[in-house]
Amino acid sequence: MELAHSLLLNEDALAQITEAKRPVFIFEWLRFLDKVLVAANKVDVKEKQKKLVEQLTGLISSAPGPPTRKLLAKNLATLYSIGDTFTVFQTLDKCNDIIKSKDDTPAYLPTKLAAVACVGAFYEKMGRMLGSSFPDTINNLLKALKSAESQGRGEILLSLQKVLSGLGGAAASCHRDIYKNARSLLTDRSMAVRCAVAKCLLELQNEAVFMWTTELENLATLCFKALEGSNYGVRVAVAKLLGTVMATALMPKQAAVMRQNVKRATLEEVLELMATGFLRGGSGFLKSGGEMLKGGGSVSREVRVGVTQAYVVFVTTLGGQWLERNFATFLSHVLDLVSHPRATQTHVEAVYSRRCVSFMLRATLGGLLGEKAQIAAGKEICQAISKQMRAVEAVVNDISGENKAGAADVSASQHVMVCALKELGSLVQSLSATASPLIQEPSIGLLETVTSVLLHPSMAARLAAAWCLRCVAVALPYQLTPLLDRCAERINNLKSSPEAVSGYSFAMAALLGGVHQCPLGIPHSKGKLVVSIAEDLLRTAAQNSRLSLQRTQAGWLLLGALMTLGSSLVRYHLPKMLLLWRNVFPRSSKELEAEKARGDSFTWQVTLEGRAGALCAMRSFVAHCPELLTEDVIRRLMTPIECAMTMMAQVPAIIKVHGAHLKASAAMVRLRLYDILALLPPKTYEGSFNALLRELVAEFTLTDNSANTTTSLLRSLCHYDDSVLMGSWLQETDHKSIEDQLQPNSASGSGALEHDPSSIYLRIPVGEAIPGPLPLGVSVIDASVALFGVVFPHVSFKHRLQMLDHFAECIKQAKGVRQQAVQLNIFTAVLSALKGLAENKSTLGPEEVRKSALALVMGALDNPNPILRCAAGEALGRMAQVVGEATFIARMAQTSFDKLKSARDVVSRTGHSLALGCLHRYVGGIGSGQHLKTSVSILLALAQDGSSHEVQTWSLHSLALIVDSSGPMYRGYVEPTLSLVLTLLLTVPPSHTEVHQCLGRCLGALITTVGPELQGNGATISTIRSSCLVGCAIMQDHSDSLVQAAAISCLQQLHMFAPRHVNLSSLVPCLCVHLCSSHLLLRRAAVACLRQLAQREAAEVCEYAMSLAKRAGDNDVVPGSDLNITETGLEGVLFGMLDRETDRKLCSDIHDTLGHMLSSLAVEKLSHWLKLCKDVLAATTDVGGAVAFEVEKDEEDSEKKDEMDDDTMFTGLGEDDKSKPSVAPRWVTRVFAADCLCRIILLCENADKVHFDLAAARSSQAKNPKGDLLVLHLSDLIRMAFMAATDHSNQLRMAGLQALEDIIKKFASVPEPEFPGHVILEQYQANVGAALRPAFSPDTPSDITAKACQVCSTWIGSGVVSDLNDLRRVHNLLVSSLDKVQAGKGSSSQLYSESATTMEKLAVLKAWAEVYVVAMKIKKEAESKPAKPVRSGEDDEEEEDLGADVLPPDSLITLVQPELPSLSRLWLAMLRDYALLTLPAEFSSQLPPDGGAFYTPETIDTARLHYRSSWAPVLHAVALWLNSTGFGAGEEKEEIPSAPSKTPGLSQGASSTPKVFEELVKDRMHLMLGVSIEFLCFPRPEEPIEHVMSCLQALCTLLESPCAKTHIAEDQLLAVELLNVLHRLLLTRDPPAVQLQVTAVVQETIRAAQDHLQRQSTHSQVS
Repeated sequence: MELAHSLLLNEDALAQITEAKRPVFIFEWLRFLDKVLVAANKVDVKEKQKKLVEQLTGLISSAPGPPTRKLLAKNLATLYSIGDTFTVFQTLDKCNDIIKSKDDTPAYLPTKLAAVACVGAFYEKMGRMLGSSFPDTINNLLKALKSAESQGRGEILLSLQKVLSGLGGAAASCHRDIYKNARSLLTDRSMAVRCAVAKCLLELQNEAVFMWTTELENLATLCFKALEGSNYGVRVAVAKLLGTVMATALMPKQAAVMRQNVKRATLEEVLELMATGFLRGGSGFLKSGGEMLKGGGSVSREVRVGVTQAYVVFVTTLGGQWLERNFATFLSHVLDLVSHPRATQTHVEAVYSRRCVSFMLRATLGGLLGEKAQIAAGKEICQAISKQMRAVEAVVNDISGENKAGAADVSASQHVMVCALKELGSLVQSLSATASPLIQEPSIGLLETVTSVLLHPSMAARLAAAWCLRCVAVALPYQLTPLLDRCAERINNLKSSPEAVSGYSFAMAALLGGVHQCPLGIPHSKGKLVVSIAEDLLRTAAQNSRLSLQRTQAGWLLLGALMTLGSSLVRYHLPKMLLLWRNVFPRSSKELEAEKARGDSFTWQVTLEGRAGALCAMRSFVAHCPELLTEDVIRRLMTPIECAMTMMAQVPAIIKVHGAHLKASAAMVRLRLYDILALLPPKTYEGSFNALLRELVAEFTLTDNSANTTTSLLRSLCHYDDSVLMGSWLQETDHKSIEDQLQPNSASGSGALEHDPSSIYLRIPVGEAIPGPLPLGVSVIDASVALFGVVFPHVSFKHRLQMLDHFAECIKQAKGVRQQAVQLNIFTAVLSALKGLAENKSTLGPEEVRKSALALVMGALDNPNPILRCAAGEALGRMAQVVGEATFIARMAQTSFDKLKSARDVVSRTGHSLALGCLHRYVGGIGSGQHLKTSVSILLALAQDGSSHEVQTWSLHSLALIVDSSGPMYRGYVEPTLSLVLTLLLTVPPSHTEVHQCLGRCLGALITTVGPELQGNGATISTIRSSCLVGCAIMQDHSDSLVQAAAISCLQQLHMFAPRHVNLSSLVPCLCVHLCSSHLLLRRAAVACLRQLAQREAAEVCEYAMSLAKRAGDNDVVPGSDLNITETGLEGVLFGMLDRETDRKLCSDIHDTLGHMLSSLAVEKLSHWLKLCKDVLAATTDVGGAVAFEVEKDEEDSEKKDEMDDDTMFTGLGEDDKSKPSVAPRWVTRVFAADCLCRIILLCENADKVHFDLAAARSSQAKNPKGDLLVLHLSDLIRMAFMAATDHSNQLRMAGLQALEDIIKKFASVPEPEFPGHVILEQYQANVGAALRPAFSPDTPSDITAKACQVCSTWIGSGVVSDLNDLRRVHNLLVSSLDKVQAGKGSSSQLYSESATTMEKLAVLKAWAEVYVVAMKIKKEAESKPAKPVRSGEDDEEEEDLGADVLPPDSLITLVQPELPSLSRLWLAMLRDYALLTLPAEFSSQLPPDGGAFYTPETIDTARLHYRSSWAPVLHAVALWLNSTGFGAGEEKEEIPSAPSKTPGLSQGASSTPKVFEELVKDRMHLMLGVSIEFLCFPRPEEPIEHVMSCLQALCTLLESPCAKTHIAEDQLLAVELLNVLHRLLLTRDPPAVQLQVTAVVQETIRAAQDHLQRQSTHSQVS
C-alpha cells in the first residue's frame, strides 16, 4: 500500500499487482491524493498537473466503483481549483460526451456515473468560474435523467444538487426545468431516487422562489404522494423538504424577497396545507365540506408519520423564538388535528394520531424552548384544557338534549385532552422542581384544571389526567400527600357519581405508583386510608347497580396500586387482603355450578371485572412484595387462582348464554391470570398444567378468535443483532415513538393507557415516557406466549410432542393472511419455550420431540415473510443450544448446506444462510468447528451474488455472526473474508444500505478476531491493518448514517487494539461533526468513540476538536452541518448536548466522556474548566429569582457575563443566526456541572498541595503567570456553590450544598497571608450563611435540610469564624432545627414518610454532636495552654467589649451550653434506639411495639440506614458529656416534667421516682459499651474510618471518668471482652491513627484495673 502514496499514480506498481487488488490500490492512491493536494505546494501541483489530469480522467473510463468515483471527482475538482483552470472545459466536455453516449450496457454504466459525479464536483467547487457553460450541462444531465435506470437517476440528481449549490442564484434560468424534471421522480419506484430528488429540491428551494409561492400547494401534494409506501430514509428526506419549504414560505430569506416582490404565505395557510397531508394524505384537496367528511379511506400511515416529522422540521427551522411567540396558534392547530373525525376513524387510528401529535409537541416544546418559555407554554396548555373541559361540561349538563352535535364533540375532545395532558405531564416532569411557578400561580390553576378532567365522560381523558397528576407529584414531591388527601376526600364526597369514582381512583392509583420515584415517600397512614377507601368501594358496589362496575374496578385498582408501596407497608394489610381475595371467588366447584345457574348478563360483567381486578391486585402483590411470599401465603393465594382456572373453562358457555359483550371482560380475566402465573414458581400449579396449556395454546393459535391478531413479542425474542434484517433498528431512532406505527405486527405502536388502567401505577418500561399497554387482544396473546415459555420446561415429553404436532396441524389448516398470523404466534411461543429451556438448563426431549420441533422450524426457513425466517433461524440456533449434541447439530448444518448448494430462489437462500449463522451463534466456535470451513466457503460465495442484494445482506450478516462466535478459530479465514469485504465495499451501489451495514458488521467482527495482533509490523498484519483502514474510510464517506456509525465503531475497535495506527487528527473532527447529526445512532456511535479516545488521549482529542473550530472559517468542513465549536471547545459542545439529548445511553456516555476529560485536563486547564462549570451554573432561569448574591466587587461584571452567556455558550449555530437563540442549560446539566466542580476540587487535592496554599500560589504565579492554582479561584468556587445551593431545583441544591461542604473542608485552614492569624474563608461568611438559610425554611424537603445541617456543623467546627456574633447566624439555624426535633412525633402537617422525619432529626442531632465535640476539644486545648496576658485595647476599641481578638477558650461551648440539658437527653434516646435497631433479627419481637424515640415501627428498615450514618459523633458527644458532668449527676431532678408526653428519650424507668444514681451509671455504661463493642466487633468494610475513630475516642473519653473506671474494673468480664475486641481491631485496621487510639483505650482500661487493685488493697489494709 505504501507504493500508492505518491502524487502521481505509480503505474508500474499498479501493473504488477493482480487484477483483484487494483481497485483497492487505486482507491488508496486517491485517498492519499485527497489529503496531499490541499497541503501540497501549488508550484509542485502545477508542474505535474497535466499528467495528473490525464491519469485521473483516464480512471473515469476504467469503470470505477461508487466510492472511487466520488473521490475521483473530488480530486479532479480540487486539482483544478488549486492549479490552472484552462483545461477544465476540455475535461467537462469529455464528461458531457460520456453522459450523452448511447451505450446502455451495464458494463458502461460505472463510467457514465463517474462522469456524472465529476460534473457535479466541478460545479460544486468552482461554481460561477465555469461561466456560461452551465445551461448545456444541465440540459445534458436532464436529458440523461429521462432514460437512466435507478442508479443513474440517483447519481444525476445528486450531481444536479451540487451544480445548484455551486451556482447559487446564477442558475435561475434553469430552475424551472430542473423542477419539472425532478418533481415527477418524487414518486419513483426506487426509494434511493426519492431521497435524491428530495435532497435536490431542498437545494433548489434556496433560490427558486416559485417553489414556495406559486408552486407551494403542488409541491405539498407531491410530497404527500412521495410519502406513500415510503421507507424511513424517504420519510426523513421528504419531511425535511416539506418542512423547510413551508418555513421558507412563511419567513422567506431576505435576498430572495428583495429580488422579486413576493406574496408571503400566512401561518394559517401554511398550517392548513400541512394539515391536509396529516388528515387526507396524498389524495388531493377536497374543497367542499360535505365531500370532505364523507371521503372514505383513511390516510396511509406512512404519510401521516412523514407529515408529523415535517411539522417538527418546520418548527425547528423557524426556531425557538418563533415557537415562543406563536405557541398558542401552533398548539391549537395540532390539537385540532387530533379532534378531526378523519384522524380518529377507528380506535387504533385515533391512538396513532394522538401519538403523532404528542411527538410534534414533545420534539418542539421539549427541545427548542428554555425553562422559562416552557413554563409559559405549560400555561397555554392549561388554558386549552380548561377551554375543552368547559365545552364538555356544557354538553354533559345539557339535559334538554338540544345540543345534538355535542356527543361527537365529547368523543373528539377526549383525544385532545389526552395529547394536552400527556404533554403537560412530560413538561412538568422534565422541569422537575423548576416547575413550581406553574403549580403555585393561582392564575394558571394547573391542579384545578387537571383535576377537573378526572370527571370527563371518557375514560382515556380521565386516565391522562391521572397520569399528569402523577408527573406533577414526581416533579414536586411535596404535592404528593396533599393530592392524595384531596382525591380521597373527593371520592368520599362524590361516591354517587360513576365518573368521579373512576377518575379519582385513577388519580390515587397513579399517585401511589409514583411514590417509588420520590425518595422521601409518603406517611405510613396513607396506606390505611387507601385500604379503607378501597374496602368501602368494594363493600358498597352491590348497593347501586348504576355504580357497581365503577366501584368494583376502582376498589381493586386502588389495592393493586397500594402493593407498589412494598412489603414494609403491605405487611400490615396482608391478612385482610388474603381474605378479600378468597371471598371474590367461589369456594368449590359446587358453588361455581350454582353461580352459573343464576345471574344475568350485567351481574356477570361485574363479577368478571371484579375477579380480573382481584387477580390484578394479586399480580401487583407478587411483583412488588417478594419478601412476603412465604410458602403459606403462596398456598393461600393458590386457592382463588385455581378457582379462576376452573372458571375459565366455564366462561365460553356463560358468554353463549349472556351475549358477546362479555368477551372483553373474560379476556381481561385471562390476561390477569396469565400475568400472575408467570410470576409464581410453576411447581405451585403443576396440577393444572393440562387445562392451562389447553387455554394458552388455544389463545395464541387463535382457535376461538376470528381476528388475525399477532403477538408483539417476536422482535424482542429474536436477537438484538438481527435488527438489520427485521428493520427493528428503527426503534433506535429519534422518531421511534411514531415509527412504531409502521411495524407489521398487530396494533404495533398503538399503546395507550386506556387499554389497561392498571399500567397507571406500574413502573414505566425503560426508555418510554409514559406506559403504553397494547390493546387487550394483543396483550392477552403476548401474556399467553410469555407464560407458555415459563411452563414448557416443566411439561412432560409426551405433552411437548402433542403440542408441537398440534402446532404443525394448526399451520396447515390456516390459509393466507391467517396462516401468517398463526405461524408468527406459534413461532414466538416456540422461541419463548426454547429460551425457557435454555435458562432452566433443561433439554428438549427424546428423538421424536426433536424431530417434530425440527420439522416445524425447517418449514419456516423458506417462508416468504422475512420476520418469520429470522425467527426460524433463531429457533434453530436455540434448539442446537438446548439439545447440545454434535450429531444433531451436524444434521441441522448438513440440511442447510444441501439446501444452499441446490436452491436458486432468494427466500430459501436467505433463510438457510441465516440458519448457519444462528447455529454458530448458539453453539459457539468449539461446538461448530468442523462445519466452519464449509459454512464460510458457502457464505462467501453467496455474498458475491450481485443479482440479489437481499441474499448478500443475509449471507454477510450470517458471516459476521460466525466471525463473532468462532473467535481465534476464524484466524485462517480472515484474509479471504477481508478481501471480499473490501471488494464489495468498492462495488455495491450505495443505495443498498443494508448490504453496507452488514459489511460494517463483518469488518468489526474481523478486527476483533485479529485483536491485539494488529499492533504488529509483519507484512501480512500490515496488509490486514491497511485493508481495515481502507474499509473504514469507504464507510465513513457513505451517505447513510448507519453505515457511518458502523465505520466509527470499527475505528473504535482498531483504536483499542492498535492505537498508534488510527489517525486522530482526521477522526476527531469527523466525530465532532457527527455530534450534530440528525440520526441518533450516529450521535451515539460518535460519543461512544469519543468516550474511548478520551480515556487515553483526552488532551489530543480536545486539541483536534479546537482545530476544527479554526478550520470552520475556511468552510472546509462538511457544508450545512450545524457544528459550532466555540472557545469552550469540545467540552462546551458536549455540555450543550446534555441539554438536548434524552437518550439514556447517549447521556451516560457524554457524562463519562466529560469525566475522562476532566480527570486528565482539569488540573492543567483549571480556569477553562471552572469557567465552563460557572457558565453552566450561572444560566439559572429566573423563574422566581434566585436569592441575590452578596458579593460587592463582582457584581457588575457578573451581570455582563450572564448577558453574554446565553449567546456565546451553547449556541447550536453560528453567531450571525440570531433567529435561533440557544436554550439556557437545563437543571439536569447544571447538577452535572456542580458534580464536576466537586471532582475538580478533589483532583486538585490529589495533584498538588500548593492548590490550597494562598502564599505559595501567589509566589508561584509571580514566577509563572500561566500557572493556574485552585486557591486563586476561591471566590468563583464559593459563588458557584452558592448559585447551586440557592436554586429552585432540589437536586441542584443538594449538589450545591455538597460543593460548599467540600470547599469548607478543604480551605478551612488556609491562612490569609495579608492578615496573619486569619484564614481566607473568613471573608465569605456572609455567603455561607446566605446559602444555608433557605435550606432551613419550613417547606424545604428533609433531605436538603439534613444536608444543610451537615454543612452547618462543618462550618461551625471548621474554626474559620472566630467571632461569636458572626457564628450566631449559622448557630441560630441549628437552634431552630433543634426546636423542631423536640416537637416529638405527632407533628401536625406531615408531607413525607416517617423515615424522612427520622433522617432530618438525626441529622440535626448529629450536627450538634459534631459541634459539641469540636467545642470540647477547643476548651480542652485552651485549658492546657498557659493563660495569655490580656492585650491593651488601643488598636481595636470597637471590639473591646468582645474581649478583643483573643478567642475566649470556652467560646464555642457557650453556644452549646444552653442546649445541653435537652441535647443530652435526645442523644441518649437516640443511642438507645440505635442499640435496639442493631439487635439481630431473631430479637425483633423484643423491640418496643410503637417504635423508638425517632422512628416508627413501620419504617424500621429505612430508619436503620439513617441511624447507621449518624450514631458515631453522637456517641462521642455523649461520652464527653458524661465525662464532664460526672455521668450526669444532678440532672435527673429536672428530667421528668421537661417535655410533652411523647418526648423522646426519658430513661425508661424514670416515671415516678428518679433511679438511684448507681443504677443510672450502670445503665448508661452498658448502653455506651454495648453500642461500641457491637460496632467494633465487626465494623463493615464500607463504614468510614471516621466512625471507628469516633467510637474509640468515645471509649477513651468515657474511661477517663472515675465512675466508668470503677464500673469496668468491677466487671472483669466486660474489660476482657473489650480488650479482645480491641486486639482484633488492632490486627485488622491499618491507619496509624486508629492503632494509636486503640492503645490509648487499652491504657485507660489498665489504669482502671490498677486503680481498682489499689483501692482494694487500701480497703483491705483499712479493714
